[in-house]
Amino acid sequence: MTRRFLFVLGSSRPDGNTELLARRAAEQLPSDVEQQWIDLAAHPLPDFEDLRHDSDHTRPTRGNVALLLDATLAATDVVIVSPLYWYSVSAHVKRYLDYWSGWLRTPGVDFKATMAGRTLWGVTALAHEEREVADPLVGTLSNSAAYLRMRFGGVLLGNGSKPGDVLGDAAALARAKTFFAQEAPLARFPYETD
Repeated sequence: MTRRFLFVLGSSRPDGNTELLARRAAEQLPSDVEQQWIDLAAHPLPDFEDLRHDSDHTRPTRGNVALLLDATLAATDVVIVSPLYWYSVSAHVKRYLDYWSGWLRTPGVDFKATMAGRTLWGVTALAHEEREVADPLVGTLSNSAAYLRMRFGGVLLGNGSKPGDVLGDAAALARAKTFFAQEAPLARFPYETD
């Protein structure tokens, strides 16, 4: 399968530090790798309604939910591009991930089996120098990948608060050059030993 990257932009502002860092990393992808960028602020999802115990699930055929479902299913690599908001993913991204729960029960999608073996990546910018404050965000993505038996490529971390600050983070820009070139291991929950 030809690699196809879906970049899910979760910031409340366009061209923020996280997006700038993600675009620097994406520039390094080979020209034959397809890229699709979807801005969740421009394609908002309605509040997620948990219907997991209802039996009338249907596949969305139009609107932003259908757009994101189809793009997610078509991707070999899903990149969550979310600033660090209160030490985790943004509300836009959390809502998108909540929809994964519904897609697990959507007839004809077989979401869990389809996503198994594909790769989840993260990109974030944070204002702290101490990178461990992003551990909740990393855990959210890693555990989500583990649940679906996806690969997890990790999270590209950059430092920046004011717009454009991340472009001064030489270490993050250097990591961006090879971030998507690394081999992503199968995601595992912290309690899994083999």
